Amino acid sequence: MSRTADDSRGGDICFVTLVRSKQGEDLARIVIEGLRTFGGPLRDCTVWAFVLDRDPVSPVLPDLEGVRRLPLALDEGCPPYPFAEKVYACARAEEMAVRDIRSLVWISLDTLIISPPRLFDLGAAPDTPEADVAFRPVHHRNIGSLAEEPLDDFWGAVYEALGIPAMPHTVESFVDRQTLRPYFNSHSFAFNPALGLAQLWWDHFAALITDKPFQAGPCSDALHKIFLHQAILSTLVARELAWERVRLLTPEYNYPLNLLDEIPLARRPATLNRLVTAVYEEAFPWGETELQEPLLSWLRQHLVT
Repeated sequence: MSRTADDSRGGDICFVTLVRSKQGEDLARIVIEGLRTFGGPLRDCTVWAFVLDRDPVSPVLPDLEGVRRLPLALDEGCPPYPFAEKVYACARAEEMAVRDIRSLVWISLDTLIISPPRLFDLGAAPDTPEADVAFRPVHHRNIGSLAEEPLDDFWGAVYEALGIPAMPHTVESFVDRQTLRPYFNSHSFAFNPALGLAQLWWDHFAALITDKPFQAGPCSDALHKIFLHQAILSTLVARELAWERVRLLTPEYNYPLNLLDEIPLARRPATLNRLVTAVYEEAFPWGETELQEPLLSWLRQHLVT
């Protein structure tokens, strides 16, 4: 695949997101302009914005430099399912990635970039060894599998589908501090496209969402359907990679501003400016944490929630 003008920015790191609607376009603009303003050495990285539109010349985000707009459409035989387009977009991005792209960074539209997200660069850096992926553990246990307990029917079926007899690795959820089998947050993360991880993610996801006994049984409720994509991805990471190649991001990444009331004061940031990426979902918590310049003015200009 030959490189285009849009591919030439940001070297070996590329950000990937997905736009579903006009509101999504507005949110994507906030994400991209946050990267350009606060991204430091990553500020000029190319952004691939997948758009749920069959038109190859999408009008979405036409005035932003370094943004490549790509139509995305699931096969007609694929059933509607939570986050199916996200999984498919990552697989498409992986397929498109030229050889010298070392890090593909997925970033959801409810995420703010506040400081340079250097740990998304999977190459080695001072005090940071090279890695194949970079993830933050989940905030809550939610449907997660407690390491000290046997696998339930849901996780047992996922492990069986992926051919995993046992799991020696664990993570700790950030808010409720539960020790879990690998279960990662997916608001933003980085992966090396040369590994084929996203294609495996899509293949297993597509198989399990069409597995009628699984969908009618362990994955019949809304919560398990919503988080199936995370469960599959987390398990694939642990299966495919040496654990020392999995970079566990620090708490400043994907910090859950929507859960501030549940986080002890000792683990809240003294000022929002100290975070790297933050998740705010449906409402930004104005007045609940300190904001300093230049972030304060930037948020007032760009964020309306």
